[in-house]
Amino acid sequence: MLIIDSKDCENIDKALKKYKKKYEKSRVLTQLRDRQSFTKPSIRRRTEILKAVYKQQMANGELDA
Repeated sequence: MLIIDSKDCENIDKALKKYKKKYEKSRVLTQLRDRQSFTKPSIRRRTEILKAVYKQQMANGELDA
């Protein structure tokens, strides 16, 4: 559960913005999406390797995006 400490004089928009930021940092939504379907460990490793290769190509300038 996320708790936002807000002062009485604080604007509701600021409190909502703090809540959204905390919610994003807690990664609740990503965990929920990961748990909705099972991915095999081999597929998970393959996607991690492909992401690493892509990042390496971007860093070296081999890929123009």
